[in-house]
Amino acid sequence: MVDRPPCRKAEKILYPATRKVEQIDDYFGTKVADPYRWLEDDRSEETARWVQAQNAVTFDYLGKIPFRDALRRRITEINNYPRMTAPVRAGDYYLFTKNDGLQNQSVLYVQKGLDGPPQVLMDPNRLAPDGTVRINFAGISGNKKHVAVSRSEAGSDWSEIRIIEIATQRELSDRIQWTKFASAAWMGEGFFYSGYDRPTPGHELTATNEFQKVFYHKLGASQEEDRIIFEDKQHPLRYLQVTTTEDERYAFLTISEGTSGNELYWKDLANTDDFFQPLIQGFDHDNGPIESHGDKFIVLTNIGAPNFRLVLIDPMEPAPEKWLTLVEEKPEVLVWVGAAGARLICGYLQDARARIYLHELDGKLVREIPLPALGSVECIHGWRDDAAIFYTFTSFTFPPTIYRYEIASGEKEVFHKAEVLFSPQDYLVKQVFFQSKDGTKVPMFVVHKKGLALDGRNPCYLTGYGGFNISVQPSFSPSLIAVLENGCVFAEPNLRGGNEYGESWHKAGMMQNKQDVFDDFIAAAEYLINNGYTSSEKLAIAGGSNGGLLVGAAMTQRPDLFRVALPAVGVLDMLRFHKFTVGWGWVVEYGSSDKEDEFRNLLSYSPLHNLRDGISYPATLVTTADHDDRVVPAHSFKFIAALQDKQKGEAPVLIRIETRSGHGASSVTKNIEQMADSYSFFLYHVGAALSCSQAGLC
Repeated sequence: MVDRPPCRKAEKILYPATRKVEQIDDYFGTKVADPYRWLEDDRSEETARWVQAQNAVTFDYLGKIPFRDALRRRITEINNYPRMTAPVRAGDYYLFTKNDGLQNQSVLYVQKGLDGPPQVLMDPNRLAPDGTVRINFAGISGNKKHVAVSRSEAGSDWSEIRIIEIATQRELSDRIQWTKFASAAWMGEGFFYSGYDRPTPGHELTATNEFQKVFYHKLGASQEEDRIIFEDKQHPLRYLQVTTTEDERYAFLTISEGTSGNELYWKDLANTDDFFQPLIQGFDHDNGPIESHGDKFIVLTNIGAPNFRLVLIDPMEPAPEKWLTLVEEKPEVLVWVGAAGARLICGYLQDARARIYLHELDGKLVREIPLPALGSVECIHGWRDDAAIFYTFTSFTFPPTIYRYEIASGEKEVFHKAEVLFSPQDYLVKQVFFQSKDGTKVPMFVVHKKGLALDGRNPCYLTGYGGFNISVQPSFSPSLIAVLENGCVFAEPNLRGGNEYGESWHKAGMMQNKQDVFDDFIAAAEYLINNGYTSSEKLAIAGGSNGGLLVGAAMTQRPDLFRVALPAVGVLDMLRFHKFTVGWGWVVEYGSSDKEDEFRNLLSYSPLHNLRDGISYPATLVTTADHDDRVVPAHSFKFIAALQDKQKGEAPVLIRIETRSGHGASSVTKNIEQMADSYSFFLYHVGAALSCSQAGLC
């Protein structure tokens, strides 16, 4: 790594002209201008021309970064390794996905037993020339004969469910369209699913998603024949989700008004005339059905336990005072519970590090499942007659490794280890704690090469999320290795708003407390600077979605603190986010501009509305995509238009708009290209150049 002037004194960037309109909104007597409202129309020819012009400027700029191509080649090289998911048993067969290295999409395989030859069940790479059709498991039938697979195109959240007969690898004619975050809850020769009415043509990616319904689909029938099992015409803005128990005796209906808090209902499937009956009512807490135990239900809940507990509920006497606690609340947060082999598998977080425990169905502790290092494990599921389970462990410098674990004996073995072209022993992963503005102690993971001098001269990539009850845990990113091996520091704090310390930690960073999340992030940056990891001239901040909001708020509140800002698919217009697609579901997290006190709080930090004239903002690369129908690209469009208008300094403020992609890269190729551009922009503006000897590029 060598120092050089942080940016070239090239010709001044001529940003595309962005038309302003006289749009003034009155919020409870406060007049708020929205001059770029027209950019919300992603179907207009004017918006299309603006996107094309912005991309032309951005890619011209990125193309002049001297090491951009070399970095992309290195990232491609590191990403080129075989990887697979933990196998899922379906009778005599096992299902898993595998990517040979640079395939745009992982392929779904089936094999008989653990030693049988793998056979392709579905290859999404054959479904689109550009490799942007994705597939996911949606549910295996109770008789283990069929698997439901959800299919989405070009990064959109809209998905279509298809059915494959496992033994013959034959795809059936069934097609279930207009679902989002699809799953199939099987019962007999069919399944329950949640779906929407077909959107108005041309507005599929922006229109509000409302009036979700629960249907039952019988194999071989057309979607038009599917029966409506549940709908709520009085509450159009609610999520509905159905799951069934393994024995298909009971169905659970989860109803939520947003991204946290839900009601829980149940139905005896032996009684076809029966309606869903209430089990837990009210939207102030989170409740997740795990399985049935006889005629009672095992439920994960944070009612009376902010860190969650596991309870047994008799549906005939569902009052909370009648519940039997199976696993008590602990100081560590219980983040997930799976069932397999007539056991319960409980996943905890201890300071954002995974801990796994095995319990009997009555809650009695059997043993802890040891993990190899500081890292994370995804939720583990299986069947009641499973003798073994599979789980994947990963960390920042620990590529995903699949273990096979014998439930009875506790013996484990490595089933598959990803071999990545780098030397993990050369890096240090540690956890530090810092104080936020109000004195709250916040943890942060820090990763860098061993022997790194803490002299304040290191480029640093600080990322975060802080919201929606989501825990940020150690994970492996092959693209990040290309940055770490060139002397950079990677830092990721566990900000308030997440679930790292339970519901109290979540509530400490939501609604009126949202500013505390930004204060945490700013305090993390100051800790890194004060302890010699980096300096404000070497520091970049990055985040996506709610993390994009985080970056937008931090850079508008403390533009002096950061050299580079990389807000990706961010929620940047806090006054209008609830008017598009599923944005209404975030009101429980952020609040709504339709309520006066919540409006004033949102306005106080909304990135779009807090950009000021005459301020030197960090070098900024906003990233979004044309098929993002979760956080619509209008957020990023309006933000960059305002930023380009107000930027005082010479640092560039650009937007990169991907095509046929969504709320995350829609293919491996697009992901590599986007990460190469973001990391190149970061390295260029903190005054770094790739070390050929480290990157293997000489």
